[in-house]
Amino acid sequence: MSYFWVNHKQTGRQERLGGYLWSPFKKANGGKNATYDSMATARPGDTVFSYVGGRIGAVGTVVQAARPAPKPVEFGVAGANWGKEGWLLPVDFEVLERPLKPKDAIESIRPRLPLKHSPIQPNGNGNQACYLAPISDALGTHLLELLGRVLSAPIDDEAQDVREIEASPVLSETEKAQLIQARRGQGRFRSAVLGIEPRCRVTGVDVPELLRASHIKPWRDSDNCERLDGNNGLMLAPHVDVLFDRGLISFSDAGGILVSPQLSPKVLGQWGINPKRTVGIFSPDQSMYLRLHRQRFGYQPE
Repeated sequence: MSYFWVNHKQTGRQERLGGYLWSPFKKANGGKNATYDSMATARPGDTVFSYVGGRIGAVGTVVQAARPAPKPVEFGVAGANWGKEGWLLPVDFEVLERPLKPKDAIESIRPRLPLKHSPIQPNGNGNQACYLAPISDALGTHLLELLGRVLSAPIDDEAQDVREIEASPVLSETEKAQLIQARRGQGRFRSAVLGIEPRCRVTGVDVPELLRASHIKPWRDSDNCERLDGNNGLMLAPHVDVLFDRGLISFSDAGGILVSPQLSPKVLGQWGINPKRTVGIFSPDQSMYLRLHRQRFGYQPE
């Protein structure tokens, strides 16, 4: 068994749900791309780590060898400059409930990265020029180990974040108090969000005590200014907050509700959510954060 790492920023959602990878044969200028050629080297039983939005959010198993195929119609405008013919590699993906952020473990990952055609940079940022990269057994098994730790670790991110704030040597006591309150959805951040979003966009509930101040760009990915920025938040009913936080729904800049194919329509019906309704236009500052949310969870760019 061999290991591969795929960076499919634009088409991750379509490929995961469709059970395949697809790449053109060559670059837009007709040149060779070694990470496209890797499609033809994968064999049934090989493991593929799916990387989108800075996270490994799914792990797949190659089902069949790659074959020539036209670009999938579900890609839409994504990859408009790609060739119309390419490699299609059937892969059975399992979406992870708790993705792995390689940047958080870059110190142990860095020594195991390929010397050529690495899927991420030494600083942990993605390498957008790389699509499907073969990786060593050492890196593949290490990623599986890291994923095992993430899946088995207790969920208490808030407590850990609070401890990190309290231990910071560069923050004043006032700044620490503001950030701790913001992490808990209270204080300055909550007030700032309420000033912009006085009600839940989806349910219309406008009783603050019944709403949660939810960060659009995750706390761990935000700097301290973004953590307190009211435009980086929405006041949501608790059940809507769960769906939004997990990426099962998102919003377009124009206020359309975007629904992940992973979410059963039955749930929306039981919770009285009409996915065809418009929740209202978002401001340019809010739209900036919402684009990051859509990108993180693999929604097709507008």
